[in-house]
Amino acid sequence: MGPRAIRAAALLALVAGPALGADCRPDLVTVSGGFGEARFAVEVADDPEERARGLMHVERMDTLSGMLFVYDRPQPVSFWMENTLIPLDMIFAGPDGVVTRVHGNAVPLDRTPIPGGEGVQFVLEINGGLAARLGIAPGDVLQHPSLGEGAARPCP
Repeated sequence: MGPRAIRAAALLALVAGPALGADCRPDLVTVSGGFGEARFAVEVADDPEERARGLMHVERMDTLSGMLFVYDRPQPVSFWMENTLIPLDMIFAGPDGVVTRVHGNAVPLDRTPIPGGEGVQFVLEINGGLAARLGIAPGDVLQHPSLGEGAARPCP
């Protein structure tokens, strides 16, 4: 998908986001910030086996899709791209869903560790380069049902 199509899809997500604000579902993550709002259709990896497999061997992912990694508690996390065939952006967030770090364009098949920092409880992986195109940055906020009562942007 070319840059023009990505911008169009992102614009649709940004425009549609507020109208769907009460729609908090397990298969959607909303990211809000100074750029506006974007929604991603996600698979959730919330057990050790799912987190270990992640997006390995995936050959293609729709533009506004991704995977949300959910940990039981805040902790230091580190990812790598072994057996991952597509470039990814990794959006690291604390237990409140506030983005603490964005790693852009992780290189497919690279075994170099990508540290998320301390206190990470959620990691959203999306297509490589999309976070920068949308303007997703530290301080932005994730919304998803797996974020508990202490979420910066709780589900209604």
